[in-house]
Amino acid sequence: MLNLRMKSGRNAILAAAILLASTAIGGLAQAKELTVGLTSDAVNLDPQAGEELSSNILFYHIYDPLVRRNADLTFGPGLAESWEIKDDTTWVFKLRKGVKFHNGEEFKASDVVFTLDRLKKSLMANLGANIASFKALDDYTVEIKTPRPYAVLPNDLAAVLILNEKYAKEAGDEQLDLKPVGTGPYKLVEWVKEDHITLAANPDYFAGAPKIDEVTFRPITNGATRTAALLTGEVDVIQDLNVRDVDRVKADSRYKVMTKPSLLNVVVSLDQRDKSPTIALDKNPLKDRRVREAMVRAIDVNAINKVIMNGLSTPSEQYVPASHTGYVEGASFRDMYPYDVKKAAELMAEAGYADGFTVTLDTTNNRYVNDQQIAQALASMLGKIKINLQLNLMPKSNFFGYIRVPSDKSSMIMSGWDVPSDDSGSMYSVMFYSRDKKEGYGQVNRASYSNPKVDELIDKADATSKLEERDGYLQEVTRILMQDIPMIPIHYEQDLYAAKTSVEMTPRADKFLWAYEIDIKE
Repeated sequence: MLNLRMKSGRNAILAAAILLASTAIGGLAQAKELTVGLTSDAVNLDPQAGEELSSNILFYHIYDPLVRRNADLTFGPGLAESWEIKDDTTWVFKLRKGVKFHNGEEFKASDVVFTLDRLKKSLMANLGANIASFKALDDYTVEIKTPRPYAVLPNDLAAVLILNEKYAKEAGDEQLDLKPVGTGPYKLVEWVKEDHITLAANPDYFAGAPKIDEVTFRPITNGATRTAALLTGEVDVIQDLNVRDVDRVKADSRYKVMTKPSLLNVVVSLDQRDKSPTIALDKNPLKDRRVREAMVRAIDVNAINKVIMNGLSTPSEQYVPASHTGYVEGASFRDMYPYDVKKAAELMAEAGYADGFTVTLDTTNNRYVNDQQIAQALASMLGKIKINLQLNLMPKSNFFGYIRVPSDKSSMIMSGWDVPSDDSGSMYSVMFYSRDKKEGYGQVNRASYSNPKVDELIDKADATSKLEERDGYLQEVTRILMQDIPMIPIHYEQDLYAAKTSVEMTPRADKFLWAYEIDIKE
């Protein structure tokens, strides 16, 4: 009997072990994996080494900001659980307790201080331009002072991602870029450049473990290839569905198409220097406002929308959307400067350029929707007023370094700019403020534009704690810019996604494809 009992006991233990093993195997089999087709690979994984969309998407998987920007562009708690304004220039942020970095280090105020100090010396210093000082009051409280009353500090902080001081110092800049460590919902597993980035869920994430256990981002630069990757099952979701493939994907019941009005404004910067690098004339014709107006009038944005974008773009009225501070009700580039090739030619003749000139346009061939075709259309349209537009097309991986301010290479640049902060000042202060005049301002002023009145108004906007006053100053800036035309706005893209029907996701207003907000139906 004793032996039988022992044998029965052993059988029971063995059965339990088998049950546990099968449960574990079943659990592994049910792990949720997602593969996303992006338009390009990340350029950096160090969030202070530069920014562009694919990099930004990865940053917010790995890192967290003090202030979280929600999918609808509202702002709420991130690593800071609350904040208050002590006086006109003093903000106090209370930090979450118990948050861990991916290397096991506890998140503390010293990490915030380190991040802001490093930010001030980085390529992203503009994000700290309105921070005068900062210090840790204790391990979980940070005080930030602004140089003057500044209404939108939380908006700026939503773009500042917090680094681990210990790891960043030990790893150094190069390793930090290749092997990032943050507090975010996902940890880096592997980055094979131009092939894939794989992330694993952070089970200890302070806001709750992600529903997707593993996510792989694949850069697929060609639109048709992205669509094919989806339809053959290689990927589950694709960003920037080719506009010509929309109907084809919609017709297949295994997939769905999702759209969202984009914040990304495709724009053309026009060099304002006396001598421009790619124009073989003693005087730069782009400095003449009449030439800039002629160019706006010669570009048929409606034709670009219809023929190239398949109706899936919105011609730009101003530099920011109607939802943003600084937008002027009733004002439109298309009303001020309607498409009129004859009038454009007259303006060219008035300016002394009836015979035109040759200039190079620098742009990408894999970053924006149909960017190469848009550039080719611009060349054709401007050719009608004898502007010979030479196209310098390049992949995104080369482009942003090539055009980095200050540049002695570019006369015209077609790029995109979005303002997820919901505030035009974040764009105007870096793109239109005079260069080298004020630290953290004018850093992306690709046109070398300078207008003292614009600088003065931006300074006033950045020196008020009242949003209505800020809006008024920024609207004045918008009116001046629409008169000066340092940059030609073309259109807003329509964010287009396609996915398997099992993928549950809602596109974000800022185009950040965040796996933490995605699920897969069982």
